[in-house]
Amino acid sequence: MKTLLWLIAAVYSSHDGLEPTDRLVPPGWQGNPWGPAAVQARRDGTIPPLPVTPVMAQWDRWGKLVLKDGDILFRRGDAKLLRGHFPFSRFIANVSGSQFSHTGIAAIEEGQVVVYDTTKAGVRRQPFCVWVLDNAGPFGVKRVKPEHQAAAPKAVAWCREIFKKQVPFDYDLNISDDAFYCVEMSEKAYRNTGLPLSEPVKLGDMENITKFPVCVMVFLKISKLHLEQLVYFPGNERHGIWSSPYLMTVYAPQATPASGRATVLTRGVAVGAN
Repeated sequence: MKTLLWLIAAVYSSHDGLEPTDRLVPPGWQGNPWGPAAVQARRDGTIPPLPVTPVMAQWDRWGKLVLKDGDILFRRGDAKLLRGHFPFSRFIANVSGSQFSHTGIAAIEEGQVVVYDTTKAGVRRQPFCVWVLDNAGPFGVKRVKPEHQAAAPKAVAWCREIFKKQVPFDYDLNISDDAFYCVEMSEKAYRNTGLPLSEPVKLGDMENITKFPVCVMVFLKISKLHLEQLVYFPGNERHGIWSSPYLMTVYAPQATPASGRATVLTRGVAVGAN
């Protein structure tokens, strides 16, 4: 009971722990730091260009070598609650039996690789070398199979449209089209082209839900969620987007160093990419 009360109080009163890309937001910037206004501000010099570290430059080269329009990117994020003490992303991944907690859609624009996704800040467009900085564990890439490649540019066009509209974040995890959470956005990008990648899963059917009873109970109590609610998941080989029969694996999760963060691999990175 003490644990339950502590979690409830902390979730209500705490701020999310900062992720690496949060630290790239210009001081004083209001609104979505990766939305249309911010993208334009970086282009016209209103806010300074993003600093590019050697690691970011490596990821940039990797992305240009490997990624194509419409690729679905999977990562294990490091979003935290309880002032940075509760690993929310890892909890979501573990309770659903997945290696991943977040997804996005890659696009090639003006010779650069960018990623469309959504967070509580809104629908975002980030350079791939920035997006990948928030990876804190397994990383993977899926691509629609050749016979379904016509859906890829349509999915990217859909992402650009909802980016312009700044469709709000879906805090209630509904599967309607008036708001989106990250995995739902990736699913709907293809579903709206006529290619449903996966079917939603009931929260109560999450593979490891019985292993985290206290945490699951807390999040059900303080939200509008219920065990019968249908939710899209990154998934694994058995369910979710990762298991889609319409996708092939471009990059499977690799072993990561002790720090937990992925490293850039420069050889043998595109298994089955062509």
